[in-house]
Amino acid sequence: MNTKEVANKWVQMCREGKNMECIEALYGDNVTSKEMPGVPYGEVITGKQNVWNKSKQWLDNVVEFHGGEITDPVVAGNHFTSKMSYDVTFKDRGRQQLDEVCVFEVNDGKIVNEQFFYTM
Repeated sequence: MNTKEVANKWVQMCREGKNMECIEALYGDNVTSKEMPGVPYGEVITGKQNVWNKSKQWLDNVVEFHGGEITDPVVAGNHFTSKMSYDVTFKDRGRQQLDEVCVFEVNDGKIVNEQFFYTM
């Protein structure tokens, strides 16, 4: 898959709530994931299984999704971006509205880097 195809598939799977399957299908084995400073599960995570574990930890903390949106991707070369907005209730911190920009790098048809930008 080229970058546009990976981007469209990522958006489709995330909109369908298939976030974990998305990691399995679209991420490279040595992917790097970068979060904002201060997150409890690590600012930089390397390796597909570790990224999967981080995402599972986040999802396991969710009590309820009240709504959300994932924008269509914008592709530039081997990068793409999308904005995610969620209204979600967490076990440990209650209900929050989350708004983040996601940036991805694709090589050989797989996501090799992801970085998330948001206000904490």
